[in-house]
Amino acid sequence: MADTMPSTGTSAARSVDGAAHALDERLGTTGFARKALRKAFPDQWTFLVGEIAMYSFVILLLTGVYLTLFFKPSMNEVVYNGSYTQLKGVRMSEAYASTLKISFEVRGGLLVRQIHHWATLIFMGAILVHLLRNFFSGAFRKPRELNWLIGITMFILVMLNGLFGYSLPDDLLSGTGIRILEGVTESVPLVGSYLVMFLFGGEFPGTDIIPRLYIVHVLLIPGILAALIPLHAVVLTWRQTHTQFPGKGSTNTTVRGYPFFPVFVAKTTSLFLWVFGVTVLLAAFVQINPVWLFGPYDPGAISSGSQPDWYMGWLEGALRIMPSWEVSAWGHTVTLSVLVPALVVPGLLFTGLAAYPFLERWVTGDRQIHHLLDRPRDVPARTGIGMGGVVFYGALWAAGGNDVIANRFDIPLFWTTWFFRFAVVLGPVLAYVVTYRICVGLQRRDLALVEHGLETGVIRQSPEGGFSEVERRLPAEGTAAITDPRPAPAVPLDVPPTSGGVESPRARSRAARMRAALNRRFRADLATVPEPAPADPALEEGASAETAPASR
Repeated sequence: MADTMPSTGTSAARSVDGAAHALDERLGTTGFARKALRKAFPDQWTFLVGEIAMYSFVILLLTGVYLTLFFKPSMNEVVYNGSYTQLKGVRMSEAYASTLKISFEVRGGLLVRQIHHWATLIFMGAILVHLLRNFFSGAFRKPRELNWLIGITMFILVMLNGLFGYSLPDDLLSGTGIRILEGVTESVPLVGSYLVMFLFGGEFPGTDIIPRLYIVHVLLIPGILAALIPLHAVVLTWRQTHTQFPGKGSTNTTVRGYPFFPVFVAKTTSLFLWVFGVTVLLAAFVQINPVWLFGPYDPGAISSGSQPDWYMGWLEGALRIMPSWEVSAWGHTVTLSVLVPALVVPGLLFTGLAAYPFLERWVTGDRQIHHLLDRPRDVPARTGIGMGGVVFYGALWAAGGNDVIANRFDIPLFWTTWFFRFAVVLGPVLAYVVTYRICVGLQRRDLALVEHGLETGVIRQSPEGGFSEVERRLPAEGTAAITDPRPAPAVPLDVPPTSGGVESPRARSRAARMRAALNRRFRADLATVPEPAPADPALEEGASAETAPASR
């Protein structure tokens, strides 16, 4: 009987095969599934930053669903009579009262609130680091321009959703943020006052802003993100060859890595558990946004040392250091002190980020397909531009706490304000120059490693009396990231010279001359792939090869 009855394992395998066959007959999924399971993923830690963002979004959805069961998005006034005795008898909105109820009376409510808030901060941080990694490595180039644009769109949406989310409790801190939002909206020329009436349903603060922000926060933006994240992280990524850094056998046509199943699945599952665990630990032991300490929103009051969440700090800094400039014309006053920092600066920043892949292609003339990434040191111009942007963002972010800095270090607020005004202008220029020189220095170090090897600190004296240091040659795998061939990030676009006294039509165009000048600047210190050192027989046998260079 044992010979004729199938084992339990065989029955399970047949059931799985049967289900897969049934799905394939109806949906044609077997071919895709087989290819997907074999897809190679490079083993490089920076590729996991995007997954941290994705898993933080999952945590946000789960905790957000729980919070919506108890939160009341209403600005109707009630008298608080809950368990927090310090606010008993105080008139407040239903939104604020329900937030206090979640924090003190709903089982696990405070923990879930703090998990939701910490997950938002981690989500924003992971998106920002992921964006920087893609910029510095050139991952935005063909054929990934669409993925870059989707990423910028998600960055803007998540920032707005974070702003709307921490505005919902209607406490004194979040109400101050809404007041700033109202002032920024009203500063828009010609239509600002109409937009405020439409958004708030009347004079500030009105009774409609919290319900409207609630709908946008829990339905509109999450719905858009739920569509964009799979498109950005799954559909386009799976349709395209995975990017990778040069070295260890990686080429522009070959991906060196581990298969999606079972290696990558195990790693990404572990990463999700780590992200969830760290978020819960932060929520359990590190207090964040204690709304009960701020009290309900009062248009005539403000908390001392109020600060927004870190991802909005740069906009706060821009507002604080902008001079109080106004322009009056034809009976209208344009408040530049609000319009420029709150609308013009973010508009230029995000427009520049979105347009950069196409601007770089115009400057470099590079229309190749790139699956092999650049090391930041190999493209000094791009890395310098990126660090200039980081310093600009960082200076604005620090300026958002200029009052706290002045108080902590006992210096005049006037000094900190003017320091950051200079820093946002001069800081990016200085960062570009310093970063550029660092990249060139690292390139020269790489060339020295390929040509001479590692310094050992051992000094030898030659028969002629000269001294030299013994250097150890690196194996080919150790220098592969430097010596392996890769597509050039730029091609020459110089303006043709005058021929027979006749100027080239391209030379007559101002745009062509500017493009050629930018192209020369971009190509000036690009890393060149050196010839690898001759193979050393001793190294091939596993011995450490040592060479003594000429006397120094």
